[in-house]
Amino acid sequence: MTSSMRSLNWKFSQVFGERHPGEKVEEIDIISAVEFESRGDYLATGDHGGRVVLFERTNGKDLRSRKELEHTDSSVTSHPLYSYKTEFQSHEIEFDYLKSLEIGEKINKLRWCASSNNSLFILSTNDRTIKLWKVSDHKVKKIIEMDSNAYISSENALLSEKSFLTDQSIQSVPNGYHLEWITKRPKSTFPTYKESPKMMFKFGECASSRCRRVYSHAHDYNINSISINSDCETFLSADDLRINMWNLEVGNQCFNIIDLKPLDMEDLVEVITSAEFHPAYCNLLAYSSSRGFIRLVDMRQSALCDQNARILQDREAHGSRSFFTEIAASISDIKFAKDGRHILTRDYMNLKLWDLHMESSPIVSFKIHEFLRPKVINSLISFLHLPSNGFCSWMG
Repeated sequence: MTSSMRSLNWKFSQVFGERHPGEKVEEIDIISAVEFESRGDYLATGDHGGRVVLFERTNGKDLRSRKELEHTDSSVTSHPLYSYKTEFQSHEIEFDYLKSLEIGEKINKLRWCASSNNSLFILSTNDRTIKLWKVSDHKVKKIIEMDSNAYISSENALLSEKSFLTDQSIQSVPNGYHLEWITKRPKSTFPTYKESPKMMFKFGECASSRCRRVYSHAHDYNINSISINSDCETFLSADDLRINMWNLEVGNQCFNIIDLKPLDMEDLVEVITSAEFHPAYCNLLAYSSSRGFIRLVDMRQSALCDQNARILQDREAHGSRSFFTEIAASISDIKFAKDGRHILTRDYMNLKLWDLHMESSPIVSFKIHEFLRPKVINSLISFLHLPSNGFCSWMG
């Protein structure tokens, strides 16, 4: 174990929504998306029921920039703690009548947008529809103490007097008694709400959410990625075959910048699995494919970005190709580093860190779930009834 690894001290910090023993977990409560706000002050989660839950950091927010914090000598004395802030129903079950297809409410991705006027903005998407939500804090006045009204207290005593049972010739109220004091009492006997002599209030904050924009009817396949551009004005959405670019202020129009759909679907060899904008340059984006490629695209070259500026490919992993190597090499997600020069990718069995200046191989690979490797081999052998020697190449 190296000294750098020993310096890391990972500890369990906090849990939300802890399940009680014997409690049944409903499918709609299963989390499907998690996203931290850029400064780490907020955490958003989405679930299979279409709900978005926001948590807020409650202990010691540091207002310094990330760059300043990285150059400080002081160490963090306590781990961050988060508390529930608010939640809202982002998506409902829809039905596409043209295709006779039910669209589920499950949240696929969440992305934080730039904040303004002390309000939070977040993008959420299910399989077909993207929504922009605004979450604002409002001050509310709550009554914490109020004396009982003297007039209301004396009412019960008046009701018990015999004088209220007189004058029976006048039509009675439904309970059989005519309350004489209703017709004979002077006006303004009871003080109004604001006139209460002893009333104590406290002021608190309440978060409210409102849908600002809806971006729909632009994808024929399930949306797998959304990414905010560094210009804070546009974002992209990607499905299996297309990537569209939107303006945050325009919900009824988008531009198709990448289209992998062939004229004949039998010629389809790969699909888009993830896409993300460069963190610094608004003209650059990267997307990954099911064949294990990462393509870097420059939108300044043409309106339809069918030409790649750079292709990152692990040539060692693609030495001996087969049906199973392509399955294992399919990239499920990509993420740019803050410096914009490195990309982290995830496939079934590896995490790979790439340098954009090195196209032939990643600079480092991390093997994960190694205990699954022999189980995958055995399951495939039993499924296909093939000799085990044929699987040595694709499993490494």
